[in-house]
Amino acid sequence: MSATPDLVVLLDDDGRPCGTAPRASVHSTDTPLHLAFSCYVLDADDRLLLTRRAVTKRTWPGVWTNSFCGHPRPDEDPVAAVHRYAEHELGLEVTDVRCVLPRFRYRAVDPGGIVENEICPVYAARTDGLPRHHPDEVEESVWLPLTEVRAALEAAPWALSPWLREQAAELEAAGWFAATIGAAT
Repeated sequence: MSATPDLVVLLDDDGRPCGTAPRASVHSTDTPLHLAFSCYVLDADDRLLLTRRAVTKRTWPGVWTNSFCGHPRPDEDPVAAVHRYAEHELGLEVTDVRCVLPRFRYRAVDPGGIVENEICPVYAARTDGLPRHHPDEVEESVWLPLTEVRAALEAAPWALSPWLREQAAELEAAGWFAATIGAAT
């Protein structure tokens, strides 16, 4: 990543920007509401890239989750942030980036007491590349058909990040899984 200060955008209860804070200090046991994003990367066969968070991560270490997440910097276009994080965390160039859940919001507390408190639009993107994991971010990854992602959500929800579980439920309700699976057949 660049030498630009790694700041997150703080939000008021209505989702309006109300300040900034260093990313390294914002996640605590009393995390303020802030802006983030999640991204689901699909390949040409409509398989989803799931990643396992690095075991050295401060929150949810070693947990399986969506392809990647991040925080747009102040005044950064959210799609540019998606591209930046795809390259940084996975060494991937992504295309066809589109917002699939614009108003997703969640709060979750990890086993160590660290709180995630985010307004987190969810994006889908495509790639024809293979991931090259940044070791501080990603332990491993796997490409799975969406039918297998659904099965994992049913069989072992405890092994998946809370935001993945909540986002998947909203994506299912919005018809995204069915539409994407239908496109692959």
